Amino acid sequence: MIGRVLQLFWLCFRVGLFTFGGGMAIVPLIQQSLVSEGFMTIDESIDMIAVSQMTPGPFAVNAATFAGTKLAGVPGAVAATLGMALPSILITLLIARFFFAFHKKPTVRAALDGIRPAVLALIAGVVWISARTALLLPGGGVDIWALALALGVFVLLQRTKVSPALLLLLSGAAGAALFR
Repeated sequence: MIGRVLQLFWLCFRVGLFTFGGGMAIVPLIQQSLVSEGFMTIDESIDMIAVSQMTPGPFAVNAATFAGTKLAGVPGAVAATLGMALPSILITLLIARFFFAFHKKPTVRAALDGIRPAVLALIAGVVWISARTALLLPGGGVDIWALALALGVFVLLQRTKVSPALLLLLSGAAGAALFR
């Protein structure tokens, strides 16, 4: 048990250390890490993403806490959460100490400009994987109900001021009714 908890801490520490760009940018790295190490299946990782999005607080910490709880209970949740948060805390303290002295330097601006497209690509990759998992049927073909629900929520998000939290609740209710 202790070995698994330490393994989880180290996995989350690495993910937290090498993920830039905020919440959703972490998804490809944590998903790939958890799945490749045999901690979760791809479907379980999609559930982790959904629950982490619905839960108040930073996405990365929520995902780590979810994974830790699933894999090793409360000790796993604590280890994964600390592993995910610790690199950010340390890096933020270090950067804050020096950022304002260097933030206008062309090399620093160029590096930040180079990171933005990479973060966009990571998020696009997650959208692609999530869409495939959520919309395709196991035997092939598209799940029409899931596609209709996804498009409906997307349109409502773009054209109205309906709360995303309310849309998640309504989607959960629709899912309970449609996908039994």
